[in-house]
Amino acid sequence: MPGDTLFFEAALVGLAIAAPVGPIGLLCIERTLRQGAAAGFVTGLGAATADALFASIGAMGLGTLISLLTQLATPLSVLGCGLLFYLGVGTLRRDAANVAAQSLDGRSLPRAYVSALALTLSNPMTVLSFVAIFAGLAGTRTLAPGDGILLVGGVFAGSALWWLLLAYGGGRLLARLGVRGRQRVDQGCGVLLIGFALLLAWRLLAPLW
Repeated sequence: MPGDTLFFEAALVGLAIAAPVGPIGLLCIERTLRQGAAAGFVTGLGAATADALFASIGAMGLGTLISLLTQLATPLSVLGCGLLFYLGVGTLRRDAANVAAQSLDGRSLPRAYVSALALTLSNPMTVLSFVAIFAGLAGTRTLAPGDGILLVGGVFAGSALWWLLLAYGGGRLLARLGVRGRQRVDQGCGVLLIGFALLLAWRLLAPLW
């Protein structure tokens, strides 16, 4: 497979994985409302970094690590559930003044990045999706080291592009809502984050019933 097309195909994979609305998308919107497009974009970059890490595992076919991540799926999912619930409750507890006036400080961007990275990494089953996708991209061809770099770089670029569009493009639309409208969107994001946490908890507990 020509290297010039491999990068763009991997970028489409990264874009497709990032685009569906989920917890990270909600966090990106919520932080864009509170702290501006930069905070939303950095949140997305945390997720894009995790996607790139999973992509590198899939590209290199590290069977032992994949097996380990599968075995750790339950405790990592519990961690992700708790983090989602914490973020959702924190969002609901903010009042209108905080939504309208909170500004970035020196710790906001690193926190936004790390929390999104941790939340994405708490879903290790994503790596299995990358393994399947890369198997389809590579076909029967053995990937050279350079091809692996193209795959990982493409996934990161595609994912980052989505977060850039969501934070800066969506941020302009959200800015027109006014304080009351932004507060309602912020509260809606909080409710949905808690909903994702409860859904994840139900999936974890369902096999025990």
